[in-house]
Amino acid sequence: MILRSSQLLLLLAILGVLSPATHSLRFELQSGHTKCIAEDMKTNSMTVGKYSIVNPNEGTVLPQTHKLTVRVTSTQGNTYHQADHVESGQFAFTAPEDGDYMACFWVLDQKPDITLTVDFDWKTGVQAKDWSNVAKKGQVDVMEIELKKLQDMVASIHEEMFYLREREEEMQELNRSTNSRMAWLSFLSLFVCLSVAGLQIWHLKTFFEKKKLI
Repeated sequence: MILRSSQLLLLLAILGVLSPATHSLRFELQSGHTKCIAEDMKTNSMTVGKYSIVNPNEGTVLPQTHKLTVRVTSTQGNTYHQADHVESGQFAFTAPEDGDYMACFWVLDQKPDITLTVDFDWKTGVQAKDWSNVAKKGQVDVMEIELKKLQDMVASIHEEMFYLREREEEMQELNRSTNSRMAWLSFLSLFVCLSVAGLQIWHLKTFFEKKKLI
């Protein structure tokens, strides 16, 4: 059975919301190098992130050389979080613009080289909300919390559908524009070919007339 366009958009939106919008990972970072992680976010989408250097020897203090510099920026180049020479930190903001947001980590170049293990947890959208605090502040039971989650999820699906519709309209407009340009290019190519063929016939006819061959 073939899905309609609206049904396909709804399915994509549901899958996009139900899939956890979370980057929880652990990676190694050498001194003098940079590691960047991107997350596609929509306007008014909430995001929270938490990062820390993993201490290989628990209970001991990390050396002074084990420091991170972290910067979170948008596609437009705006900075929404920056921390210099820290062992851990966190950020939270609501995206004012659509596009990819980059979280970049780097360590100053050192001799000898060192390698740090960084733990990074990045959540966006519904996943970014702290439901435990909501439960404590509102003194509500588990059922109300689940209802609030479902309400936010439905709102997120609704926003995602409008976003996908806008993208679909943009793609359709791009296709129409491309088809129109290709049609004009085809007519122009045909006109040039016919003009060249006509000039060649005229040139040959003139040449043969001068040689009195015709």
